[in-house]
Parts: sequence; C-alpha cells; structure tokens
Amino acid sequence: MNRVSKLTTLVWALLTAVLCVSSFAQTADRTARFLLETAAPLREVQDEDPPNVLFIIVDDLNTALGSYIGSGARPHYATASTPNLDRLAAQGIRFENAFVQNPLCNPSRASLLSGLRPNTVDVHTTGTWPRHKIGDELRMLPEHFHDHGYFTGRVGKVGHNSFEGAVNWDESKFALSRDPAQLFHTPGYLPGDDLSQVRDNTWKEGSENGMSRRDIFAGSSRTLSLPLTWRATRESPPMTPDGTTATRIIQLMAENRDKPFFLAAGLHKPHQPWVGPVEFFDQHPAENIVLPPIPASDRSDSPAPSTLVLEDDAAHSELQKKQAIAAYHAMVTMADHHVGRMLKGLEDLGLADSTIVVFTSDHGFQLNEHGGLWRKQFQFDESIRVPLIVRLPDGRGAGSVSEGIVELVDLYPTLIDLASLPNPAHDLEGSSFEPLLDDPGSPWKSAAFSQSRRMVGSGSTNSPLINEEGYDGQSIRTARYRYTQWMPLDGERDILVELYDLEQDPMEYNNLKDDPAHADLVAELSARLDRGWQGELPPSSGN
Repeated sequence: MNRVSKLTTLVWALLTAVLCVSSFAQTADRTARFLLETAAPLREVQDEDPPNVLFIIVDDLNTALGSYIGSGARPHYATASTPNLDRLAAQGIRFENAFVQNPLCNPSRASLLSGLRPNTVDVHTTGTWPRHKIGDELRMLPEHFHDHGYFTGRVGKVGHNSFEGAVNWDESKFALSRDPAQLFHTPGYLPGDDLSQVRDNTWKEGSENGMSRRDIFAGSSRTLSLPLTWRATRESPPMTPDGTTATRIIQLMAENRDKPFFLAAGLHKPHQPWVGPVEFFDQHPAENIVLPPIPASDRSDSPAPSTLVLEDDAAHSELQKKQAIAAYHAMVTMADHHVGRMLKGLEDLGLADSTIVVFTSDHGFQLNEHGGLWRKQFQFDESIRVPLIVRLPDGRGAGSVSEGIVELVDLYPTLIDLASLPNPAHDLEGSSFEPLLDDPGSPWKSAAFSQSRRMVGSGSTNSPLINEEGYDGQSIRTARYRYTQWMPLDGERDILVELYDLEQDPMEYNNLKDDPAHADLVAELSARLDRGWQGELPPSSGN
C-alpha cells in the first residue's frame, strides 16, 4: 500500500474515533451537532422527488429477532433481543415469508444485486467471480440507481469480500479491522481476551495473544469454514468493525443530504467468529438458552446431502452449545445496536422522512437443529428463510405484517419501482412486491425457490462444503410445504427427495416423501419445481 493510501486509512480511522456515537446522551448530542454543522444542505423532497435508500444487509442472520418470535416453533430463539429492529418493524412492513435463492454468501448476494437467479448468474460457490457469466455491462442494483442520478455508497460487506469490486459505487469502503496485522476487516481474527462464561474449543496456550485465521485452522482439520468460535471482549461497540461501518454510513448520509442517495451498509455479524463487546454477551446468559429439541427419528429419513453433523461441532459440551447459541444472539443484539445508530443518524440529519429503509440478511443460520447442524448451505427454513423489513418515508403500512411469499431476488424490481426508476436493460427474474407494501394482505406469489450444492459428507470436517461433485439441492417452498430434490451433479445417481409439512411440522422433522398419502403432492410439487419460478408468479406480475 502506498504512503497516500496509508495516510488516508489513518485519517479515516481517526475520524471514526471522533464520530463514534456513544450510548451517553451528551456525547450523542455533540456528535449530532457536529454532523449537522458540517453536513451538506438538506434537499427539500416533495412527493414526486426520488427518495433516498438505506439498504442494510447483515450476514448469517436467521429470524431470531424479537419481532419474529412467535412466528416459528424455535425455543432457542426465545432470548433474542433486538429493540431497534423491533422498532423498525413497528414503523414499517415486516415480511413473514422471505426466502433467499441460495443459503451461501456469494451466490445469494450475486443474485439479489443482479436481480437474477443463481442458475442465470451461474454463481453457486464462495469462490466464483459474480460477473463471470453475465459480463461487465450488466447494471447491478446500485449501478442502476447511479445511472439515474443517485449517489451510491457501500461500507462493509455488501458484495462478497474480495468480490466487492464486481459492483461499482461512487464510494466504496471496507470496515476497519480489529486484527492489528490488517487494515481492513476480514473474518477470522480472535482477540486475546475472552470474558464469555464458557470458552470454545479453539482456546489453547498462546490464545491470550490473539489468534489469526491461520492460527485457528492450524489447530483443526478444517480448511474452509471456521470452527465454532466466540470471544467476549472489552471493546467499545463503535470501534468494532461493524461499528466503523455504521459510523461511516452516518458520515455519508451527512455528506450527501443535498442529493438522492443509495447507501448500503453491510454488517458482518452475526457471521463467525462471534466476537464482540462483553456488554452484549451479558444480555444473553448461556443458562437461559434452551437447546432445540432433537427427536430420535429426526435424521433417519433425511437424504445424505441434506444434513451433516461435523465432528468438531459435536465435540462441544451441552453447556458450550448453549454458549454458542448465546454468543450468536449476542452478535445479533450488537448488529441491532448498530442498526439503531444508523436509524438515529437518519433522524438527526433530517433524512428519516425521505429515506426508504430496507433491512435483510443474505441467508439464515443453523443453531444445532437436526442433531447438531450449524452454519448454512442447508435447505431447512433456518438456512433459507430470512428477516425482511421495509420502512417507507411516508409511514405507509407501519406495523403491518405480510404473509406473502417474497424472495431476495425481488428486491431489485421493488426498489426501482419505489424510486420510480425505469427497468434496467436486462430482464429481471424477480417480481416487485410494491403491491404488498400498499396492501400487505394481497394475494401474492405461490412459492419461492432456493438451491444449494453440497457433497455427501463423511462426517469429517473437510467434507461438508461446496464442491463441483455431489448434489444440487433444488427447493420449492410454498406457504405450507417445502419440497426438495437433491440432483446428482454427475447424473449417475438417484434423485433424493425431501417433503415437509411446515404447518404440522414447522421444524421439519418428518420427511413425508415415502408417505402414500402424500404421493400425489410429491408428484405435484415435483412438476412445479421443474416448471420453475415463472409458474409461481403473483397474479398482478408483469413478468
């Protein structure tokens, strides 16, 4: 890195420290005054003028939010604490049935940013360049807003780590790193202190000096995803990586009040490792966690690629598993804290009444369900269902809940409709759900589609992740059922099938694919899956 770049990074770090929004009212007031004194003039926004957009996407978040508790039989979600997101849901429209197109970071984000489905983008792995098939000319969602007069800014993880360059922004920044060896945040570093109640199994002699990603992997047989890891630290919340993201987003709001903007905040947590200030861990005592129930027959009828319990995950004690879930909830509460800071920034800067706020996640996360599943890439609801909240500037629909099935691929057409922008040059493969914002109870699309590629795991820690060999799990998710066909990528093995009745079995314990009473339903859903998303469009869709 050249001298100028290093100086720029240092200046940004100093500004971040100065502008951190403290929980103390006096500091918050001083920060707000400082921002207002140096902010761009506030544009006057009339009804026909383009609204601003604040797009907040978090990583690995399932529906363990306060506003979603009660919408699913998951006792291990009960301690979720998300007051800012609950307030946002009360001010906006909460979508009960929002689904991703692939429960893995890069494929999911490539899909929602392009408005295309994974098979069209041809991105199924973490290591695939998002434009390798669609080319450089296709206009991603923020690029389309830029083309129509918007300032666009990205801070944090919005694309996928090293692939952030696949999308052009007017301003693009990474979160600052807590790793002293790196300027920008990449997942994997573990600080040397841990104030959690129970330590994870990565802790060893020398860990008190901090552990790099390489150190973590050196102590395990893993090669890709991290083992279950957490640390409760003495950090100040604004100085965590996500804290720097929130601060910089507030700065961009202030600097661009005089024009329409599309700002995207990518919060990394609750992605692994679960590292954050102890004050968030203290809100989630491990002893308050109830582990998810595990019926004895749960996995006996599950196809091999649909589940995989890893040896090092299973090696954790019951108390450690409770602590792991508590650590996850702590990270969700920390993300909620930073969302609250950004929403407060909108209010302090006079932007709340002119800004569309969208909150969602790239996919869900398993928390020891089905005999010990963790992480994502499964087709269970914990992996493919995500929170989605939309708050409109005029307060329309405040506090409403829509049961309509929506997909993240629908965000591109929805946002350009809300901003009254023309369609892009390429054909979008989602449907604008703007009608649900006007009438959350309207009839809507009859199914969502998701897929993921997996190997048949041997149970070792090296065999669970995506590979070009194995199976492609293709799902259709209706209001009541989830039907999945695991298609062998070599074409030489049998197709493996799952069918769950989520009305009677919301945790997806009982695979009904061999039940004679459901034979006709299996045939029907198989045909609908083969027909694809075009056959499940909402009644009013122009697709």
